[in-house]
Amino acid sequence: MFRVTREIDFCYGHRLLDYDGKCRYLHGHNGRVEITIEAQKLDERGMVLDFSDIKNVVSRWIDETLDHRMLLRRDDPVVPHLEELGEPLYLLNCNPTAENIARVIHEFPVDHGFPVVQTSLWETPRCFATYRGTS
Repeated sequence: MFRVTREIDFCYGHRLLDYDGKCRYLHGHNGRVEITIEAQKLDERGMVLDFSDIKNVVSRWIDETLDHRMLLRRDDPVVPHLEELGEPLYLLNCNPTAENIARVIHEFPVDHGFPVVQTSLWETPRCFATYRGTS
């Protein structure tokens, strides 16, 4: 079995609803995503997948969809105010925890045919969450 991992850095803000700690307030992170792709055999080039393919699809999507946006739960009461101000948002149906953001990022390349086995989101240099999918 072969694996390759691509790291992608991006910045985002969020807050957690129904949470009693500091993360209940709007705040931001310099996040790092690690996307791991697996294959039983290498392609004709001797690769699991070209790193540039991951960059061209996944990095572009993160840059256009998540980078420098507020990631918020759809029913967060601050959403209408931020929308009125024209702030860039990405809305989730669940709390935007590191675990849920890792799942959202994981599902995008999977839906585009990438054999992703694991996605980790580092919120800080010491804290990360990992999603492995349901396969």
